[in-house]
Amino acid sequence: MAASNYSLKVNRELLDPNFESYRLSLDAIPTYNVELDAAVEEVKLKDTQYTLEHMRAFGMYNYLHLDPWYEDSVLFVDCKGRVLSLTVTLDTALGKPREVYRITADSSQCEDRLCASLSLTSATWAALSDGTGRLHLLRTGKRGDSSQNKWEPLFSEDMGEPFTILHSISHVQAGVHTMEVLLLRIQKDPQETKGSGYSVSLEWITVANTAGHGQEKKYETTKRRVLRGKSVPHYAAVEPQGKGLMVASEKPFVFTHVDGRPVELPDPEPMEVEKTDPIYFWQQTAEDITVCVRMPEGVTKEEVQFRLTADNIRLGVQGFPPLLEGQLYASVDTEASAWIIKNDKSLEVTLQKRSEGPMWSELVMGDRRGECVMSDEQAALIHERLTYLTAEDLNGNPDKDKPPCNSQELEDCDGFPEDSFSLTHFDGESLKPTQVVNLGSHQYLFTVDVNPCDMPCLCLRHDVDALVWQPRPDQPSNMWEHIATFNALGYVQASKRDKKFATCAPNFSYASLCECLRRSFIYRQPSPVETVLFNRKQGRQVGQVAKQQVASLDSDKPILGFRATNERLYILTSSNLFVLKDHLSASSPHQSANLPASSHFPVPPASPQCWIPSLSSATGSPFSPCHKNKRLVFHQPASQESAFDL
Repeated sequence: MAASNYSLKVNRELLDPNFESYRLSLDAIPTYNVELDAAVEEVKLKDTQYTLEHMRAFGMYNYLHLDPWYEDSVLFVDCKGRVLSLTVTLDTALGKPREVYRITADSSQCEDRLCASLSLTSATWAALSDGTGRLHLLRTGKRGDSSQNKWEPLFSEDMGEPFTILHSISHVQAGVHTMEVLLLRIQKDPQETKGSGYSVSLEWITVANTAGHGQEKKYETTKRRVLRGKSVPHYAAVEPQGKGLMVASEKPFVFTHVDGRPVELPDPEPMEVEKTDPIYFWQQTAEDITVCVRMPEGVTKEEVQFRLTADNIRLGVQGFPPLLEGQLYASVDTEASAWIIKNDKSLEVTLQKRSEGPMWSELVMGDRRGECVMSDEQAALIHERLTYLTAEDLNGNPDKDKPPCNSQELEDCDGFPEDSFSLTHFDGESLKPTQVVNLGSHQYLFTVDVNPCDMPCLCLRHDVDALVWQPRPDQPSNMWEHIATFNALGYVQASKRDKKFATCAPNFSYASLCECLRRSFIYRQPSPVETVLFNRKQGRQVGQVAKQQVASLDSDKPILGFRATNERLYILTSSNLFVLKDHLSASSPHQSANLPASSHFPVPPASPQCWIPSLSSATGSPFSPCHKNKRLVFHQPASQESAFDL
């Protein structure tokens, strides 16, 4: 596994340290039901698909697909092989899902058949897997409520073993229309003798139009790259221009094959650590610090350059760079400090601590050129304090009155993934990881498309909150940007033992969880209250309240799909599609259909009279400025795709 070389940078302005809790709202949630004329194509796992990775990849598959280019448009595949689309314009007049494409091949003959999977590649293209190992690339034309176009297949090829599609994009490279598709497989691995016998495979496929100018379009596979790992990735997506790949997984992935040929990656060179002798040694007591600095022989006191303030020190020899310079760990008493030359080759400095007692962890902040020398008494004291970590006695802690930690008393929300859980960015040319983030303490929650022209966002747990991160592959110094926060959602979701899916609105106005059967939970961002409320404990007025709502479906069928838009929540079972109307956001004073694309909403300063949430205020808007409340949310750049839609 590549060493971690990057840390996620939390935007403190998007955190709300004063958030208290969600308040249960009994407001009714308008729910509309669309009965399906054919069941959703749900594929049950077979006895041979017994591993945890099979369950994660296929047993927990989300059968409902949200079209990020067209607001409130969802798609799914039924048991007849039909790709059905439903676009909601008026909740009280829901129509029947419309067939846009039909899978013609008989997939029942495939023994290891998986569920059909769909990925909306662009505003006019889609990638479809029939579950048997065949990949279809379809030109959809303009989709949405007014579209009556049937999807046209322009590429269909057998890719080998069955797979599901994780992600796909469309772009123009050197004037050629190109599509990148990411496939997921669980494969038998003869080399996996100690574990389950299976390994996880990601295949990154590039398909391009190879026809010349003026000729009929002809799409062919131009490149195939394979990665292997030991766990199903929580997140995997290709960069918008196909220049790289991002993967978040509990076990690392590495590229193994390119176009069928093994990847010969050079063995990592052992890191050589240059061992240098310390420039100075220092020792401390509770009252003072003694520093011994090596100096060239024959140095006189006139050549010594020494300057000391309460918080800084500078020590050197005339004509040479400073030997010791910088901010001290803590303040010293300059009047009681002194220095002396010993044996003509070392200089001894005595620093009197201004605050007696606290021990310093370093002499000069950030300076690693020195070495701290402990006395025998100090070493014995530290050894005594750490004895309980290796003692045979269960409670070897010197603090006998404090009981030892009992791991059985920890709650589920206190558990974290193992330390190898990481988020990795791979370069598309070298196939090597360039940025690696250790996510060992950050539980993965869900993935959401905020802007379809960007990579999907991923939501991670940070402490008790849920933070949404937007990948920025074009910004290596800030490759993952913190763009939204759901207060306490990380803690709340841990209590849902039957949780199956989680998601949020693209404008971050609410987050939602659903269980395997019937129930879903909605957690809204704090919003102004219409009446005057007071917090009796703190004696202050409450300006905003975060609401929680619970919806129960009139169905006993398992939930197979779960998606959210800014105004609606879509829940799919085998025989019904439920539409939950978010009437609060529809009537919210925050929403505006005419927000300028360049609008920015600064976070207001905290006020003792009201709650300031992480994303909204009493006067500001909690919604992302890049969204407009229109049917077609995002437009594909005309320079990239308009020439390829004809």
